Amino acid sequence: MDSDGTQDARGTHANPVPRPAGPPRPPSAPPRPDRAPGLPPAVMPSPRAASTVADWLDEERPAARTGIWRLGYRPPSAPRTAERLAPVTVVGMLVPLVIALVLWSLWRRGGLPYQFTLLRLFTPDDWWWGGTIASPKSMEGAEARVVYDGVFFAVLVYAMGRLGSWPHAVRHFVARRPQPARALVALLGALAALAFVFPGAFGVGWDALPVVDPLFSLIVLVSGSYELFASPLFTNALYAVITALVVWPFARVGGWLPYGRQLLAARRAGPEQVRPALARPLSQWPGLRDAGQDEAADLLTAELAAGRMNDVDCVRVRRAWTAGLTEFRDTVLRRGGAAWAHPSGARDLPRRGARHDLLTGQVRVGRWVAAERTPVAYHDAGAALGPDVLGTSLLAVGPSGSGKTRTLIEPLTEALALQALTGACAVVAVSSPGSGPLGSDSAFDVIVRIGDPSSVHDLDPYAGSDDPDEAAAVLAEALVGDLDTVSAQGATTALAQLLGPYRSAYGRFPALPGLRELLEGEPAALAALREAVAGDEVMRRELEARVRQTGTPGDAGRALADRLALLSRPVFAEFFGGGGEAHRAFSLRAVAHHPLRVRVDLPERGHEEASRLITRLVLAQFHTVVRERREHFACLVLDDATGAVTDGSVRRLQRLRSQNAGVVLALRTIGDVPEALHGPLYGAVGCRMAFSGITTWDGSRFAQTWGTEWVETTEVAKHTVFADQPMTRAIHALRKLVTGKAVTTDAVTVREVERERWSASRLAHEVPAGHAVLSLTSTAGEHAPPLLVDLRG
Repeated sequence: MDSDGTQDARGTHANPVPRPAGPPRPPSAPPRPDRAPGLPPAVMPSPRAASTVADWLDEERPAARTGIWRLGYRPPSAPRTAERLAPVTVVGMLVPLVIALVLWSLWRRGGLPYQFTLLRLFTPDDWWWGGTIASPKSMEGAEARVVYDGVFFAVLVYAMGRLGSWPHAVRHFVARRPQPARALVALLGALAALAFVFPGAFGVGWDALPVVDPLFSLIVLVSGSYELFASPLFTNALYAVITALVVWPFARVGGWLPYGRQLLAARRAGPEQVRPALARPLSQWPGLRDAGQDEAADLLTAELAAGRMNDVDCVRVRRAWTAGLTEFRDTVLRRGGAAWAHPSGARDLPRRGARHDLLTGQVRVGRWVAAERTPVAYHDAGAALGPDVLGTSLLAVGPSGSGKTRTLIEPLTEALALQALTGACAVVAVSSPGSGPLGSDSAFDVIVRIGDPSSVHDLDPYAGSDDPDEAAAVLAEALVGDLDTVSAQGATTALAQLLGPYRSAYGRFPALPGLRELLEGEPAALAALREAVAGDEVMRRELEARVRQTGTPGDAGRALADRLALLSRPVFAEFFGGGGEAHRAFSLRAVAHHPLRVRVDLPERGHEEASRLITRLVLAQFHTVVRERREHFACLVLDDATGAVTDGSVRRLQRLRSQNAGVVLALRTIGDVPEALHGPLYGAVGCRMAFSGITTWDGSRFAQTWGTEWVETTEVAKHTVFADQPMTRAIHALRKLVTGKAVTTDAVTVREVERERWSASRLAHEVPAGHAVLSLTSTAGEHAPPLLVDLRG
């Protein structure tokens, strides 16, 4: 088959999987160059040109942080704020410069006290005329005077650079620039410095800085003569050394060496390696062409250009190629864009109400609001959810009318249904009683309308299980999982003691009305079962043990029977195994083997407690069936999880991440969950969403879960200035008379404090209508902090 075994049934019951309307094409059908004959054109998501699908496929999807809509996302560039030097920095540059100029001027005039003391101390007396401070008597004295001036100039420049703000100014104006601007600015600075060291070489008339002459004089003093300077080679080498020493600081600041190595490496690589290869767009199926599947790629490209493929088809075929299915080429050539179609034959939903990107599996639910504490990457970016975050499960809390169903549950259900058509997901959606179904009927493969006689499908209360203990555990969780007075283990044992003998005798589990009679201890029902298992000693002992416990103190059978009475009402007479051939029993275990789209509609009115019991039953069955190995993601969406959260379900929620499954729980208030489970529930789910209008009580739970963060605060305190001097007091009094304000001084305190990310009061009163606060955790462990989302954007 075209499915290569990926869509075939494995251990399902009662025809749970709707099959395609027509038989598949025979394998011997000849390949075609353009499209498979007789295939209808793909149903497009909306009336749009075929090029729109190709444009969607070729759109960039850069890597982004968790929860950001990646389709067409442009990562924000680093904010280029106009950095200005602080006045303190400017003063720190100018003051040392002015002091240095004054000192150098005084030095040149000999106006500094004890200016030549060190010179006379370290030089012989016969170099100087007697009775003078530092009048040179010989050539050595004249050259020593030049060297002394050079040493003082070097010390002055070093002190000005170290004590002033010149390093910060150099980093501000040069080092922070990108290449090659950084190297160019440093080069201009080096040329300016060389113009002051060698003014004659640049044709300027100012005096040279004492750099060359002191070095030459030092060489004369060391050698004792001027003979070395008669050699042009020595002189030119000396000039080269001086030039290198002057240029070296500018080369470090400008990063000349790393930049030169980069240019050299690029030149050696050659133009064919430097120029990046033009990536082939996804609409040309580059993965297939790289693997030598040019014929299949050409066919799919033609299908896409002709408008016979939509986004669902593109993702489904890509998924089949990634999975490495055998006979990929032959299947594509036979079926084209309809290859590996969903078992229902559907290739799209009848309508879409949200924006979807099936290539990344995301659905857009709103827009991240730019705020002070919002990371820059999230500013005005789209807010999106996908299997990567739903795999950690999601808890949404908001009062009626806050938009949970319209802005969250419906888009998520729609997205999961679309992904099911690509073979990547199985979804089970449970509509809340009285709120209407989630999505249109044609968007689902199986619809179970509990209590509706027109329903085609019935819900198997045992999830297609063959194990009495497993079936008993599921039923016990659904019936009495929310009761503190009944032990879960005791309820499971009581049910297993009846389900085991019944299945051994009749080859099936009893319908719920018959199970209720056995739990209540009806003599006729027990006698019939006892007679049926008379030949099985093990099962007879099981049944006798149940009979002895019936009616005893602490017996869980009475509580189980009372709960089963809620499902034994006349409106449910044809359901839960009591309808015979009128309804096909649907086993939730089918979602573990097929990418099914299932919807369970709860009773409309008057059966609130029964609806909660059914919700717990579906949740318990889902936790059981997803333990089986599968390739696709499985998700359960509960539009109203009131009464569904129990101690056992919270423990099982924590295991779903490793089972490639997730649950979406929507609650009107966290008060619908037992108080002892508040903390474990918030800890079990990875994604949490607080809608506008929640109470401070609900907000406090979110605030405790989201914790605190360190923030920097600035406090400015004004203190009145009290003067001691009479003149100062008079000036302050005059200033107060003119301005009407006392003379004060500001005391600024900057410190880091620990504050709640979102306080209960802010969640209750500062979240606008149509908004929610959402935090996400992906299955890879990446986090998105709790941020404000505009669900209307």
